[in-house]
Order: sequence, then C-alpha cells, then structure tokens
Amino acid sequence: MTRQFNHHQSNAQFRLVYHESNFDRVFYGKDRKDKLLTMAWNRGEAQQVDIDSVLYDFPANTILCLMTSEAFHFENPSAIVAWQFDREFYCIVDHDKEVSCAGFLFFGSSEKMFVKLNERTQKQIELLLEIFQDEFETADFIQGEMMLVLLKRLIIMVTRLAREQYIREKELSGDKLDLVRKYNVLVENHFRKQHQVKFYAEKLYKSPKTLSNVFALYNHKSPVQVIQERVLAEAQRLLLYTEKTSKEIAYELGFEDAGHFSKFFKKHSGQAPTDFKKTVPLN
Repeated sequence: MTRQFNHHQSNAQFRLVYHESNFDRVFYGKDRKDKLLTMAWNRGEAQQVDIDSVLYDFPANTILCLMTSEAFHFENPSAIVAWQFDREFYCIVDHDKEVSCAGFLFFGSSEKMFVKLNERTQKQIELLLEIFQDEFETADFIQGEMMLVLLKRLIIMVTRLAREQYIREKELSGDKLDLVRKYNVLVENHFRKQHQVKFYAEKLYKSPKTLSNVFALYNHKSPVQVIQERVLAEAQRLLLYTEKTSKEIAYELGFEDAGHFSKFFKKHSGQAPTDFKKTVPLN
C-alpha cells in the first residue's frame, strides 16, 4: 500500500509505503520525475537489495537510507516499510541543526549504512508507524505539519543509532563530522562538472590535506575517491537506464571527450562502457 500526502501550494510530497509487493525505484525511467529521498525499514527476514545494479545484504530489522537518484529493487519488497519525501517537504540540509545532523543519514558517508534497530528504538518506530497511518486518515489543515513532526522524530532516532554504529566519536568530533557531511553534499551538487578535491576544499575554506586527514579518521575512502565513485555511479546509471552514447555521457559528466571518459570508466570499473552495458542485466 502507498499512502501519499501532497501540499498543493508548495507541491511537496511525502509517502508512506508498506505491504507493497511492487515497491522499487527506477530513476532513469518511470520514477525520474520523483525527487524523493527514501528511508527503508526491513521488518522481515534478511534479504538482498539491488542498488544501481550492485547487490547488498539487507539485514532484518535495519533501516537503509537511499538518495533521490538511486535505483533500487528489494528481494522481498512486501517486508519493507518506506518513508519517502522531497526537498519541498523536508530539506535535510536546511533543517540540519534542528534535528541534530539529520543530513548524516544521506550525506554523512560515501558507503551504504544499514542501521540496526535496538529493541527500544524498534518499539518507538512501530508506534510512529501507527501514528503515521492514523494521520493519513485525518485530512485536516494541520495534517502536513503533523507528518513533518513525525518524520523529524524518525530521522532523529535513526541518526542517533547510525552515529553510534558508524562513527568513532572520540576521534571524529562534531565539527569534523559536519565537514564530512558538507563535503558529501557539495559533491552531490557539483560532481557532474567538478572532479578535483581542490574545488570542494575551497568551498569549505579548508585545504585538500585537511580534508584527507579528516576522512582518514572516518573511513578508508579519500575525498578524491568519493568524487570518483559518485561520477562512476552516475555513469553506470546513464549507461544502464538511458540510450545516451558514451560521448553524450562524457559531456554530461564533465569529461573533455569520450576517450577520457572511457579510460576513467575502465580504470574504476574494470570494464569499458560498452562492455558494462552488455553484461549487467536489468531487473
């Protein structure tokens, strides 16, 4: 079942999805018009999730946050509860301070975080889910505000668990964590044209060396790897889900020419763009 709230003045969207056997997302296809962030909760047994043609284990009773541009397919979608929303409904950047670094869930890491729910948080989210469902039955003038309050509460709870599970707080202080998040936000906004760490360092008033040192405390990926992997992911999506040529993709992703793009793609994926498109099956 998919329940949807639309704010007519701002065109904001919020969705609650549960017990839906066909729940997935094809960004360069049927779902491209929907710029929705997704928080997916696996309430069932462990399963697999395909994100941009890469398979991940999705453990039971965990929450996975997915970006607006990521295509995904669940092995057992009926077991998934998902909250989906766009920037107009809730901006994770503008509300960052208000909800204690909510942007961390989506921009705090260059790797997928599967946030394990403890018993206490699971009960809280079960209760929140019931209230969400009730709110969809109450179509009054404050319905949207109530849903926004509930969504903020959900984000706060999951963020706290994610930071406990993925951050070494003693080594990575709040200001350094915020720097990582801001860097990832900038990469998401500019990766199509800007491939050099220097550009992002200047935007953040930091040196590339400072960024490298902070990222070394966080995980094994360097700032330049974050850029390269984001560019590669977008290139793979364009190859899989569009009919664009390598030349068109190269131009869209800020490469000088198709040859430079092909060399980059083969170096980081192990395949030429044409070979990749032939060998990766679509769902």
